[in-house]
Amino acid sequence: MIPKLHYISQGNTPKEHLENIQKVCTSGAELVQLRLKNISDKKFLKCAEEAREITAHFQTRLIINDDYKIAKTIKADGVHLGKTDVCPTISRKHLFTWQMIGGTANTIQDCQVLIGKNVDYIYLSPFKLVSEKSNLIPLGLNGYTLIMEALKTNTPIIGFGNITTNDVEAILKTGVSGIAVSDEITRDFNTIRTFNQLLNASSTKEQRYTF
Repeated sequence: MIPKLHYISQGNTPKEHLENIQKVCTSGAELVQLRLKNISDKKFLKCAEEAREITAHFQTRLIINDDYKIAKTIKADGVHLGKTDVCPTISRKHLFTWQMIGGTANTIQDCQVLIGKNVDYIYLSPFKLVSEKSNLIPLGLNGYTLIMEALKTNTPIIGFGNITTNDVEAILKTGVSGIAVSDEITRDFNTIRTFNQLLNASSTKEQRYTF
């Protein structure tokens, strides 16, 4: 089973990413994706190793963004691949059999391609506008509903893109399996408890993070 709530790490530095991962694990997160951009392979590996230590302590699953080699090296729970990253089929050949592979999709066609490549889950995004620079049209509830009705898949579809606690109930009605969150959780780690309650996601008792 793939957790219904995914936290995508944020921070201005690798240290901040690790601090935030520590906080979300303390607050009851069940799955964390380490997402570092514009960083050397050496620094990424070091940060990933430290993230693995933190998540292992809390028995939280760790997904590495983009880099399947690092995911294998540190024995992360899996890798998440964007649309311009290496093909999931190629990654699968290099990873351990128990490691998950996720992919990002924006359209029905994207989802169908990923399902055909046997990914373990799909991020369907963006739900809302993520950046003014983005050329992707937000899918919204109507887009999610149409895609889910067309797919009729058992592959878990995870909503992503500026999702807040206020959106969860309506999003679940579209048929998606869960949500991935970055901004809202980073602003207030206690929202993990609310997200988990809304998703009925956590079988463990959440702890409040105190600063």
